[in-house]
Amino acid sequence: MNTKKYLAFFMLILTVVVSVACNSNSEEASKSDSSQAAELDGSIVIDGSGTVYPLMAQLAEEYMLTEQENVSIEVSRAGTSAGFKKFLTENGSDFNNASREIKEEEIENADTLNIETKEFKVALDGLTFVIHPDNDWATELTKDQIISIFKADSDISKWSDLDPDFPDEKIQPYGPNENHGTYEFFWENILEEKDLVSTTNLQQEYSTLVNLISEDINGIAFFGYGYYASNQDTLKAVNVDFGDGPVEPSLDTIAEDGDYAPFTRPVFTYLNIQHAKEKPQVLDYAKFVVNNINNFASETGFAPLPEDEITEYVQFLDELKQEN
Repeated sequence: MNTKKYLAFFMLILTVVVSVACNSNSEEASKSDSSQAAELDGSIVIDGSGTVYPLMAQLAEEYMLTEQENVSIEVSRAGTSAGFKKFLTENGSDFNNASREIKEEEIENADTLNIETKEFKVALDGLTFVIHPDNDWATELTKDQIISIFKADSDISKWSDLDPDFPDEKIQPYGPNENHGTYEFFWENILEEKDLVSTTNLQQEYSTLVNLISEDINGIAFFGYGYYASNQDTLKAVNVDFGDGPVEPSLDTIAEDGDYAPFTRPVFTYLNIQHAKEKPQVLDYAKFVVNNINNFASETGFAPLPEDEITEYVQFLDELKQEN
């Protein structure tokens, strides 16, 4: 074989090898892209906090519309404590939303059942006290005055007991019932585990509380800021004086180190780790939540989380995916 023929033959072989390699790489890339964009199906079950419900419901709707249309997400609002009972059981829910941290007895129950959980802080909420829109006397109250309204051993029963310039009318307190983490946060952290006054009207549904206050000029209720923010046409928020002047609850003041800090609390969702390992849609949705939570928080009346906390959650879920 002369030199020219040898070079031509060599170039032909090289072209074939390169072509095969490129096609192989292209096929691998295609497989990788296909894997990343794989369509998921199945269901996700979420229960728990009524306070966190609007935020998680909006995230679930967005996920089903824009990410995985074949995944069905059921979001319920039994309340934090009732939700943990559904979460910490065989074949329980995939997520439990909570407006308080998991309790020691719930952790023990999880250990007994070999259920591994992961806590995700999802936003910051401000415990908000609301009154009838025509109530023009109790628009600014001190923290101690608010506590005295709800505490059983207080001598406050009428508005005039708080201030002689207030009406000589009975105060009607309202709040969420014991199923809700909001009740537990208020009882444990604000009332310091003292009994509520027996006349407090406790309700399961937040919408019921909104309606009751909107019709009772002598009523005062507490719940998460989001329910006030979405009902400002029928409710008025009390500005709270923690010692340095009245503070209006708002997305600017609600923060763990902000002006409304004494009534600020984190809210959570808890993930069943085993479910996330066994069901790709559960892990995928968990990643969607932590990557998008701050984009949706303010829309549902929550203050956003610091970005470093979000980064930590993303890293955890990425590592969990690599384990599968």
